[in-house]
Order: sequence, then structure tokens, then C-alpha cells
Amino acid sequence: MQANIEDVAKRAGVSIATVSRTFKHPELVAVKTRERVLEAANRLDFSISRSASIFQTGQTFRVALLINDRTSTWFNAHVYEGLNSVLNPAGYDIAFYRIGNSSERGKFFEDLPVRRNADAVIVTSFDIKHEEVARLNSMNVPVAGINAMPENAFTLSESIDDEHAMRLMTRHLIGLGHRDIAFVGMHPTNHTLHFSANMRAQGFKDECRKSGIDPIMIDVPDDEHTTDSALTQLLALERMPTAICCVQDSIAIPLLSRLQHFGHRIPEDISITGFDDDGIAGQVGLTTVRQDPVAMGASVARKILHAIEHDSKGVIHGNGPETSVGATLPSGLRHPSSSVHQSSDSHNQAEQPQSHEKWPTQIVFRDSTAPVRGRPRV
Repeated sequence: MQANIEDVAKRAGVSIATVSRTFKHPELVAVKTRERVLEAANRLDFSISRSASIFQTGQTFRVALLINDRTSTWFNAHVYEGLNSVLNPAGYDIAFYRIGNSSERGKFFEDLPVRRNADAVIVTSFDIKHEEVARLNSMNVPVAGINAMPENAFTLSESIDDEHAMRLMTRHLIGLGHRDIAFVGMHPTNHTLHFSANMRAQGFKDECRKSGIDPIMIDVPDDEHTTDSALTQLLALERMPTAICCVQDSIAIPLLSRLQHFGHRIPEDISITGFDDDGIAGQVGLTTVRQDPVAMGASVARKILHAIEHDSKGVIHGNGPETSVGATLPSGLRHPSSSVHQSSDSHNQAEQPQSHEKWPTQIVFRDSTAPVRGRPRV
């Protein structure tokens, strides 16, 4: 005869509620008690059916991750790593939904609220429309954004300021005396699905124009011809730029290698920069903007669990500026050890995570940038 939850409780010397909590929310159970319950469950060959748990609690133990690109990209893979490091131990699965075009986007926002098969929704790197948020809100689940806008459309969010970061990088190149600067970005096939890339391009253009520089904009496809397309368009210019600002490291690194292969010295002839600081950027000496999607993903996951837990206790979460606690982190990339907003007014407020946090960006200065030859620094 198969053991049931009462048998486990009796063998472990705890209540049925404690056994249930050990499987559903192990982080809420004392370590020794949790170990005793799990040992009893193992000896009795007992496990809680997920379908039974869903039926009982109304929770799916699934989080929907909405992305606009391949799961294998540096950013998406690291966001997933951060999310999974927190959600998996808590018993949650992550379901990927790739939105590649407008029709897929429309179908997702139309169908998901009807299926109601997620306890939370996470949107990464593109701007979401308020009517789409309204559809998701009909599910009564937390809606989180990672580098997604507008912030007040989400229950909670984590982001960097892509536009400001690219302005700082462009300012660095201008400060080195560069006036012929090209920006290499992805082809704008769908502006609303590539929010971060669009903001970086805008930051570059604004900073160039502020200094009286006519920005050189180069768009490349996101496929195996990316580097060849960039080189072809660069060669088609009347003269080769003295600096190239790339929208992300995955474009800058192969472009840097090919330029060197064809006799261009980096940085003596051409300075080149990236964005992300992925694992290879440091190896090739690429000056870039650093961000930490693993930490951002983990932080969002912790907040989602907090929101789900509060919902299960009858606490209603809300969207919009009237329900958010804004925060701008201090300088330096490392996230504070606690995302709790401290307040002397109320113990409850002290346990409330900040809803919308802006992560600082940091330029990592390496060997791929230098003053332009024969021209003084600005």
C-alpha cells in the first residue's frame, strides 16, 4: 500500500501541514525538521503529486519567461541561470515563450490569460504595451520586467539604463578625440521587440549630436552574416571610422578579430567597444559596458516568490507608480546583499522588497580603445 502524507507526518513526528510545507515551501521549514521529513518520505517512498498540489492550491508552480531572442544568447542564458538558481529550489519550473514577431506577440498575450498556466510572468528586454499588461493582470499574477519598459507597467522590475550607458561609452570615445564614429546595431526589424538595443542606439546618436558629430549608423542582420555585413558597410563609407561602437559584445568581438585580420590595428587605427562584458570580452581586451544578468535574474526571482507568497496570504499586489517603491542603486555594479527597503516607520515595510530597481552600469576600460592618432583629446 502506498504511503500517504499522514504516514510521513507520523514517522517524522510533525504535523501534516509541516510535511506539506516542506515540499511546497522548503525555505520556510527549519533545516533539521526539513531533513527529518525528507528522510521519512524517502523511507516510505512518498512524493507529492504536482497535479494534486495544483488542484489544491490553484498554483501551477510555473513561471512564464517571455523573450525576444534565442534562449542561447548571452543575456537570455544568464537571465535564465539567475532565475533558475532561485526558482528551481523553490519548486518552480520556467516556461520559455519566444516572441519573434507581432503575430506571435499578439497570440501570447491573447492566449496566456485564458490558459492561466503560470504563477508569474517575466518580460525581458522589450517594451510592453499597457493593453498587454492589462491582459496579463487579468490572471492576477505578478508581472515582472528585466530591462523592459515602462517600469510602471510591471508589478516589479530590474533594469539598467541602456541609453545612459551608451552615452557614457560614446562620451569616452569622443574624449579620446574621435569624431568619425560608427555605431553597429541590429537591423530594426521590430522596434518594440528589441527595446534595449533601440535605447543604446538612441544614446549613441544623442551623445554624438550633443558634440556636433554626425552619427554613422550601421544596421546588421542577426544571423551568420552579421560580421560580413558590418565589414561591407564600413568599407562602403568614404573613409573608415576611427572608432566603432557596437550594440553588444557578440558583434564587437568577431568584428575586432576580422578587422585585425585585414590589417587594421586595434586600437592604433580603430578603437572598438562593446556592451555586456561577456566571458570573452576580457580575453580579447574589449572595452565594454558591464552588466550582470545572472544577479538581475536572481533578484527578480526572489521578488516574484515574495509576491506569490503574499498573494497566497491574501495580499494583493498592484501595478503602477502608486504601488511601487522606487530605488536607484549606489555606484558600483554589485547588488546590495539585501534588496529590502529599510524603514523605521514599520516592520512590514522593512520586509517589503523594492519593486523597481535601476542597476548601475560600469564601463570596463581595456586595450581596444585609445586616443585617435594625430588628434588631441577633447
